[in-house]
Amino acid sequence: MSENTPVVEHDEDAAHLASLGYSCDTTFKREMSFWGNVSLGFTYLSPIAGVYSMFAISLGQAGPPMAWALVIALVGQFLVALVFGEVVSNYPVAGGVYPWSRRLWGRKWAWMNGWIYVVALVGTLAAVAYGAAPFVASIFGGSLDAGGTVLVALGTLVIATILNFSGTRVLSLAATVGLIAEMIGAVGISLYLLLFHRQQDWSVVFDNQGIGNDAPGGYLGAFAAAALIGMFAYYGFEANGDVAEEIKDPSARVPKAMRMTLYIGGFAANVLVFSLVFAVPDFAAVASGDVADPIGEALHNAFGPVFPLVMFVVVVAFISCITSLQAAASRLVYSMARDGFLPASHFLARFNEKRHVPNNALLTAAFFPAAVVVLSLLLEDALTAMVGFGTVGIYIGFQMVVLAALRARLMGWRPAGKFRLGAWAYPVNVLALVWGVAAVLNILWPRPTGGGWAEDYLLIMTTVGVIAVGWIYMLASKAYAKGDAPAGDASGPIKTAV
Repeated sequence: MSENTPVVEHDEDAAHLASLGYSCDTTFKREMSFWGNVSLGFTYLSPIAGVYSMFAISLGQAGPPMAWALVIALVGQFLVALVFGEVVSNYPVAGGVYPWSRRLWGRKWAWMNGWIYVVALVGTLAAVAYGAAPFVASIFGGSLDAGGTVLVALGTLVIATILNFSGTRVLSLAATVGLIAEMIGAVGISLYLLLFHRQQDWSVVFDNQGIGNDAPGGYLGAFAAAALIGMFAYYGFEANGDVAEEIKDPSARVPKAMRMTLYIGGFAANVLVFSLVFAVPDFAAVASGDVADPIGEALHNAFGPVFPLVMFVVVVAFISCITSLQAAASRLVYSMARDGFLPASHFLARFNEKRHVPNNALLTAAFFPAAVVVLSLLLEDALTAMVGFGTVGIYIGFQMVVLAALRARLMGWRPAGKFRLGAWAYPVNVLALVWGVAAVLNILWPRPTGGGWAEDYLLIMTTVGVIAVGWIYMLASKAYAKGDAPAGDASGPIKTAV
């Protein structure tokens, strides 16, 4: 060999991607660090956004024991994360649930999962952006009307879009900053409350204070309704896999990042919820509605003059959550467009070659949530429906992967990634499916709201509508038949290109 001949190193990640049917010349840059990947999942999971949004509702429904819902949900979602880890280790492709479903089951299953998940992410993005507005107002000691809330929500979406357009390295940094803000806003605040502003005895988490006894189905029915706080808290780990083409050695590192996301996120969310429960002086006032914002009251009493600074940390956490959600949504849209599955696929699959990001997919992941937020000024029920579907759609999307993995195993799939469950594969997969189905049913269960049957069944009708629209469009357009990416071939271990 001539001394002037360049030495070409074997790129195992590119070879693995090529073996899965995608060009080794991938347009993404593998610039995301392991901790950047963990931070992305953690800020998507966002204990602050999930807990702060649901705490007052859940506490008012079932009293202090509702905190245990986060422990139950953490165990169930950890089982799902183990299944996802094995799947992404085998198929480390951008887009998460869509490409996994495509390989494990087939084209139609993948189309429906991608459609459901995209709509769910649009609703979730709108919900988090809308939910950030009151905390922004709290920094300045004021409140917002509907128009002001919409403007602030749109502002958070603009900031997130700018960060995402700046490239993978900036996204990784923004997620890391968000992780730090979340840990300060969750763990730091929690420890301060526990040490200096605890109003209740430790035994209170086993005493419902009489709250929920008169609910339909008794206290069990009340706890099931309150348990939504746990189900809202743990689904960010899927985002680790959405950017699998942007991290080195994803077959080994993404499954580990998924587990680490839940370790850190679970700890932060549980510490936050239990500390907030102990800091509430009057549970009856929360249940009656006399105290509409127990978190704000507890934090204001605890932090006094520095309360605006605490709110600023919370706002940073919200913006980081929006940024991570948008990154996940854009990679999913890009992945489907790259395979020719979406309308205007050629447009949506375009890349910014300078920043190495799917620019049109990012714009799409900003425009539609913004449209939902603006539409709330005219149709409040539209925002309610989309926000509600955000959570159940994500859970349905997760369980479509879990079911597809179980089906593939029964048909002979033998995972060959760097993370494998081995003898635990079947029990973990089955338990993850049982948990997920129970969670979906609990989220969808119609509960009296006082707004009539239409409001009680709004989430069910929205879910049926989203699925029906996607199914009809899929069959009418034959979108599932487009593109030549491999599908439904998980009948044996992959062969990595060499």
